[in-house]
Amino acid sequence: MRRKKLLRGGISLLLASTIVGLSACEKKMGTERSEAKASASDIVVTTEEAEGDSVAVAALGINANVLPSIEGVTIDGQAEDLAPVNLTVGVINSVVKDLQQRLMQLGYMEDDEPTTYYGDATSKAVQYFQRQTGRKMDGITGVDTWDALMAENAPHYAAKLGFQGDDITKIQYRLYNLGYLTESGQINGNFDATTETAVKKLQEVNHLTIDGTVGASTYDLLYSDDVKANIIALGEQSDIVKKYQSRLIALGYLSGEADGNFGLTTQNAIRAFQSRNDQVVDGFLGPDTRNILDSDAAKPFGMRLGEQSNDVQNMQKLLAKYGYLSADKASGYFGEMTKDAVLSFQRTNGLSADGMAGAMTMQLLQSGNAKSKPKAAAVKPKKGKSAGNAARGGGAAAGGAGQAGISSGSGGATVSGSASALISIASSKIGSPYVWGSKGPGSFDCSGFVYWCLNQAGVGTSYMTSSGWRNPGRFKKVGASELQAGDIVVVSGHVGIYAGGGSVIDASSSNGRVVHRSFSGWWSKNFITAWRIFS
Repeated sequence: MRRKKLLRGGISLLLASTIVGLSACEKKMGTERSEAKASASDIVVTTEEAEGDSVAVAALGINANVLPSIEGVTIDGQAEDLAPVNLTVGVINSVVKDLQQRLMQLGYMEDDEPTTYYGDATSKAVQYFQRQTGRKMDGITGVDTWDALMAENAPHYAAKLGFQGDDITKIQYRLYNLGYLTESGQINGNFDATTETAVKKLQEVNHLTIDGTVGASTYDLLYSDDVKANIIALGEQSDIVKKYQSRLIALGYLSGEADGNFGLTTQNAIRAFQSRNDQVVDGFLGPDTRNILDSDAAKPFGMRLGEQSNDVQNMQKLLAKYGYLSADKASGYFGEMTKDAVLSFQRTNGLSADGMAGAMTMQLLQSGNAKSKPKAAAVKPKKGKSAGNAARGGGAAAGGAGQAGISSGSGGATVSGSASALISIASSKIGSPYVWGSKGPGSFDCSGFVYWCLNQAGVGTSYMTSSGWRNPGRFKKVGASELQAGDIVVVSGHVGIYAGGGSVIDASSSNGRVVHRSFSGWWSKNFITAWRIFS
């Protein structure tokens, strides 16, 4: 496919009427943008050759020059759909798709479905490319920036000595929590000599090429399960390990005696603690993890909605023993049915009813002294009530999902109340701006949006990047053909919430906002996995 080219002044010109006098609603990234017509931006004019000096013609648009004359200018209806000389924030043009696709390919922009809209996220990605190639970081794609981006030898994203920006802050923060930067004050958004030394150490420990540059392989490693930390980690034996083992025992994450040996059991306990306390789940005793463990704000252990493990299965068997759950439901997955059983057990036994199997709940379950579920009196069906009427009750659940702003689709599938709540919460944020690294409530990136929505829906979960969602170690894994409303959908470099009816709600970098869009096409093509939160 032949790539579109940016228009060059004095040769041909696109009258971009969608750009001139950009409306307030476009600046706010309202829903009207999706209804913008291409016809207004498809008018192409050309200058005819004349004797002597040619007339200088410039593009009309934001901060552009004024067209001096239209004499000798004719409309070319067969001309290619060209873009204005400068692509800036607010531009809507088909050529932006090519630009975003290239930025994603080179690692400057989060993977997403390319759009025609040039938003803040696109501008930021262009700035990173401009920084990489020694250009003015204005976020505007002119002819020079375009040609450099589209060149076969265009460089892939890399952070190195002398660079500054939000991306550098992100890299430094991860290096700090992995122990390669030792002080929080070293997180300053400036890729200085200290940061370069930390990157080289990371590369040395993890057997990468030692060049001090955060290129593709180093960047991918930072949040992977394979990264080796420069801090207290698996295999270490020390009094510090013993100290934090004692703390994990007190909080209910670890059993037995603290021996100072950092083994798999201790690593799993740390992972559970990090998940419960809204941290990146990596199993390391990094500075953030130690700080929370040392504080009074540390949340105690508790199995909760969405978890899947042998511990959950053992807990379910105990609930079945006391009559709160059917024995055949001991699947190891903590769904809505298990949560209801835990709530019933807690209320009957005078415990705080939060639906989580925390330390006190588990102690009572394991004691053998818990109260069994009271036997309910048989209820006779009322006259006039039929199985058909009961079935229609399920339709009401589907209607509830529809009232949240999302159709349940033609399949007639229903969702649980919690899933419906999650979708309603996600729907309420449609149109909110996309901002890299933001976790709400006014703006989001893709992983921040999922994190905020889940926690608002009562599913406490740690913040994870899109790569972290590939293997969260907690939820039930499902395939594309099994998707139901409320599932978390993961594609390469991106994550969203499946809303039912073949649709997804996500914070989209290419759209510049939270959107509700079809799962078919880009999402299904790039599907990696999905995670079941609600039963």
